[in-house]
Amino acid sequence: QVVLVESGGGLVQVGGSLKLSCTAPGRTFSSYAMGWFRQAPEKEREFVAAINWSGDSTDYIDSVKGRFTISRDDAENTVYLQMNSLKPEDTAVYYCARAKRSEWVDHAAGYDYWGQGTQVTVSS
Repeated sequence: QVVLVESGGGLVQVGGSLKLSCTAPGRTFSSYAMGWFRQAPEKEREFVAAINWSGDSTDYIDSVKGRFTISRDDAENTVYLQMNSLKPEDTAVYYCARAKRSEWVDHAAGYDYWGQGTQVTVSS
């Protein structure tokens, strides 16, 4: 069993920034791709960003391209999501997930372990 723990969420004004972190205490995910998803109230969970095992390939949903950056530090066993120029529509619970394979995937079925989520609220 792999436990993922997210942190860094909070309340921010439009145009602000937040940096989310995801770690797996006592475990390593260096051989796996990692992803971030989000779920807004009354909406389905959607893919946000993913990074492959080596960190040299990433993918983003169109609505966050140029604003969000996913990265990983395997020495720290942590994956990050830097979110800039935040908009009200970015408000959601953000989830970190570990992929079933080393290359990134952009759908939830490709992930087998999930964190509990961290709330991001962007106020206007």
